[in-house]
Amino acid sequence: MRAMQFERFGGPEVLVEADVPEPVAGVGETLVEVEAAGVNFGDIKQIAGEHTDGPYAPKVPLPHVPGMEVVGRGADGRRFLGYVAQGGYAAKTVVADRDLVALPESVGAGEALAVLIQGLTAWHLLRSVARIRVGESVVVHAAAGGTGSLAVQLAREFGAGRIIATASSDEKRAAALEFGADAAIDGEAEGYRERVLDANHGRPVDIILDAIGGAVLDSALDTLGYLGRLVTYGASSRQQASAISPSRLAVESITVAGFWIVPLIARDGAGGAALEELLDLTARRRLRPLVGGEYDLARAREAHEDMLGRRTKGKLVLRP
Repeated sequence: MRAMQFERFGGPEVLVEADVPEPVAGVGETLVEVEAAGVNFGDIKQIAGEHTDGPYAPKVPLPHVPGMEVVGRGADGRRFLGYVAQGGYAAKTVVADRDLVALPESVGAGEALAVLIQGLTAWHLLRSVARIRVGESVVVHAAAGGTGSLAVQLAREFGAGRIIATASSDEKRAAALEFGADAAIDGEAEGYRERVLDANHGRPVDIILDAIGGAVLDSALDTLGYLGRLVTYGASSRQQASAISPSRLAVESITVAGFWIVPLIARDGAGGAALEELLDLTARRRLRPLVGGEYDLARAREAHEDMLGRRTKGKLVLRP
């Protein structure tokens, strides 16, 4: 069976095409012929063997077929969206039934893959962690990315009063505006506070969704208002924030929270009301997941290189 795997840890170059045994479904599992597989930043971290004491730990046994999400069909022809702990970069994979959701033909494979990890992340950032209230202001970092573009749209769907997007280029900022942001600004740390406050008509903000960390997170804290919430769900800058202290959180009455979707899926499964809502919004075109590019499975390393090089927008898809 055709698959992409890695036999040592490293960069995108360690991904190689291989012929591997076809998986066998056990009790409570379904064998899925893969139509498309999603690419996630977590795949890159896993292949690199990074964060051995963090969320992507422990290092996986080698050789290993990465990939956490697939669209495909079961033996009976039914179309599914599914979360897998491993094995998505392949012609076929096995998915636990609790992590499978029926997928209508009207929803494209790339759209569906975008709302699984990234969409569920955006939904829970706003609903479960930040607990957004109607009329609140929301700042979304990296708003042209897979999670960010969906967070902008969901913030609008959930009744945000003003949505401020940050992105690294004019093109990406224009995309964020198309997705419903009220303002789009440069997200660099220098001058961050002034740009955000200006975009929010001089007022502090209520919610910030951050996947960058480091100096950007430090600057973002300076823009939170009373009872403001910053939710961190990544650190693409690979820098540590330095401005967080218990006394500051108390004095300023602000909250810094973290979120990672994988433990939630491990506990509850990928299915459920949140994913059903996301797919329904997509089918009704109230939610427009951004598909940034499609690659043949053999070009998986190129997809990773493009993601690392910040040359992409939205969801990247592999086609076996």
